[in-house]
Amino acid sequence: MDDHTPSAGRDQWVGNVIIDSKVHQGPINYTIYEDGGPRNAAKQDLECFQHLRVTDPRHDKKRIEDTKGGLLKDSYRWILENPDFQRWRDDQQSRLLWIKGDPGKGKTMLLCGIANELMSSMAKTALLSYFFCQATDSRINTATAVLRGLLYLLVNQQPSLILHVRKKYDSAGKAFFEDTNAWVALTEIFTDVLQDPSLNTTYLIIDALDECITDLPKLLDFVVKQSSASSHVKWIVSSRNWPNIEERLERAGHKVRLSLELNAESVSKAVSIFIKQKVSQLARQKKYNERTRDAVRAHLASNANDTFLWVALVCQDLEVTSKWSVLKKLNLFPPGLDSLYGWMMQRINKSDDAELCKQLLASIALVYRPITLEELAALVEQLEDIADDPESIREIIALCGSFLTLREETIYFAAKEVFLSGREDVHYTIFARSLETMFRTLQRDMYGLEALGYPVEDVKQPDPDPLAASHYSCMYWVDHLRDSNLKSSAGYVDGLREGGVVDVFLRKKYLYWLEALSLYKSVPKAVVSMAELWLLVQLVHDVYRFVMYHKGAIESSPLQAYTSALLFSPTKSLIRRQFQHEEPKWITIKPAPGASWSACLQTLEGHSRSIWDASSGACLQTLEGHSDSVTLVAFSYDSTRLASASYDRTVKIWDASSGACLQMLEGYSGYVSSVAFSHDLTWLASASDDGTVKIWDASSSACLQTLKGHSGYVSSVAFSHDSTWLASASDDRTVKIWDASSGACLQTLKISKVLNNISFDITGSYLHTEIGAVSISVTPLVPSRTPTVIEPQNARYQGLALSSDGTWITHNSKNLVWLPSEYRPSCSAVIGKKIGIGAGSGRVWICHSFDVS
Repeated sequence: MDDHTPSAGRDQWVGNVIIDSKVHQGPINYTIYEDGGPRNAAKQDLECFQHLRVTDPRHDKKRIEDTKGGLLKDSYRWILENPDFQRWRDDQQSRLLWIKGDPGKGKTMLLCGIANELMSSMAKTALLSYFFCQATDSRINTATAVLRGLLYLLVNQQPSLILHVRKKYDSAGKAFFEDTNAWVALTEIFTDVLQDPSLNTTYLIIDALDECITDLPKLLDFVVKQSSASSHVKWIVSSRNWPNIEERLERAGHKVRLSLELNAESVSKAVSIFIKQKVSQLARQKKYNERTRDAVRAHLASNANDTFLWVALVCQDLEVTSKWSVLKKLNLFPPGLDSLYGWMMQRINKSDDAELCKQLLASIALVYRPITLEELAALVEQLEDIADDPESIREIIALCGSFLTLREETIYFAAKEVFLSGREDVHYTIFARSLETMFRTLQRDMYGLEALGYPVEDVKQPDPDPLAASHYSCMYWVDHLRDSNLKSSAGYVDGLREGGVVDVFLRKKYLYWLEALSLYKSVPKAVVSMAELWLLVQLVHDVYRFVMYHKGAIESSPLQAYTSALLFSPTKSLIRRQFQHEEPKWITIKPAPGASWSACLQTLEGHSRSIWDASSGACLQTLEGHSDSVTLVAFSYDSTRLASASYDRTVKIWDASSGACLQMLEGYSGYVSSVAFSHDLTWLASASDDGTVKIWDASSSACLQTLKGHSGYVSSVAFSHDSTWLASASDDRTVKIWDASSGACLQTLKISKVLNNISFDITGSYLHTEIGAVSISVTPLVPSRTPTVIEPQNARYQGLALSSDGTWITHNSKNLVWLPSEYRPSCSAVIGKKIGIGAGSGRVWICHSFDVS
């Protein structure tokens, strides 16, 4: 058992069960093992039972009752006479009672009272288990925690049920209760327990379903299924009036619905009784005279709107109000819970310590469990100077009014929902402060154990505890980083990068952090936290790929972040999913970029002779050596060399790694306009404005052929994929196909346009050009024969179209969507407001312009 369990309970383990005489109020069944072999089994049962515990629901129930001033029997007795409750209690077929009502209507205290009544009236062989969900405490706001809590009390009362848990537990240990498959395994165990033939009448109570944050739908479905399956098991659940809860519970076949709004008269009487009790307590404590007492009671009765929480908050405020100021202050309390919250915040905003109070409230509202004074001082920077002065911290908490309650050095929040939304920045602040606290406190052997094999069960917590301030931080720093998310802080991504705060923490403090978690018997939390961190790293990786791939488009046109960048990101991109609502609606059939990022990190675009860093897009080298402008560059197909053509009438070949100039090719009478390596790396072709094409030995730099025949400058050259043919396009509006080995002209094609970009398709049947695909043939042709060419439209387009270089979809000649290289068209068709694009990758997609304005 851990430190939250009373020592009396630890001392009374008999056989397979812990008996907590201080808290347990129902019948207890147990087995006494005789000396011998079974003692080892009893020890294993005890260990399993201890690890099953995530909380003791009996302690939660007592804490709730104490925090709310005690359970007033007269305020819940009405439900015992309610026909719906009696039908559930007495009718064997009515197995599920759903109590629903608005916030502050007393649902939790009502269930506490029902639990007490059932304990005192049920048969000795019957079992009762309950669980109280609390949204702001991560230990008790999940579906798995609910099942663990219910099982814990059932096993406590009927020890033989531990065998169902042991079937799963023995193979995995404590991690079984906390890994990703815990829910599946727990439902199987719970089902076996409810079907155990030794199980008699059993009552199961779950309070505040709406405060179950994780896997609520799974929990609801499980309750519905089990309430229909076991006739000897009766369920009570409570929640707010949420449609999603009603929709799921509606499927239960044997349910009874009890609405507090439909029982307004009974609730109103209960609230009146509660008011009478609270005012009597105030009158005794503050020594009210009769006039003041009656005025307070009348004001509460007329403004509470039958809401217990409103009464409790007002009375909490009156407890610290001087008795001579009570009558004046009464009229300041507005009716209704929401209005009261607003008034409380206005009062804080007007105080001298408004900023500090709001920082405290925001931090305490977002923590995943109630925190201690020491933990609060570690998380809030403004409290650093008084971290060793708990009395001053108590005074500051008192400034926050009825929002906060301090009980046994632990802080509780009365109305967290007021502060929960839109506070990602606070999550990040808590994360950052948690790291600072752990950096300051974590070190080797913090409890001075010294012996390397010191068993954790024998560890005694020192007083003072050196980990007291960092306990919360050790448990939840990753959770706060996760919930700060990308929108909260520019530091989010930096924190996860190499050299960022998380990286530094893991490198310097990771083992000390694991030691701290072990001292708190929470090592499985490290596994869960690292799994969460891995998901965050995946998100950062996706962010990195997104910006690298779309860097060029977004740099040139900022709003391409919402069009090109989203459209051409993988379907499983986390950023694309997050911002799916920003995708353009006017593209009906969207491109299919695949599920994952391709090997292409980015497209580098520029107008200088440079080598770029493929990881960052930064320019690594600028190759100097030409005496005039560079007209074109081309990599060899193995990426080891780069050729550059220049107006200085030379071609230079560079080492792509070092930037060293390996060769310089000369011999032209005009500038060099184009250059290309053969696919087999044997040759290099270059073209000039003197109308010639030269073929060079790529290794020796020897000129093998000078091809003549064009009457104008040669604008482009390209080798076929098998390196046997060479194509050249010229200002004379022809394309020539040459035998690369012999230099013979195999075909001359007349083209109606000057072509600047030509390339062979992989089969060698077509030349791709900027105006269409040109069919080629190596058989002799009549020189005047004109090939069939797809003619372009006028350069100025109306409506949807493609730019001449195929990099943009345009609208009225204005750039609209930038196309990544693998999505640029190999063919296209434009009809009215539709453009169909077929990419060389085989993808086909359609853009339909409804209204792009």
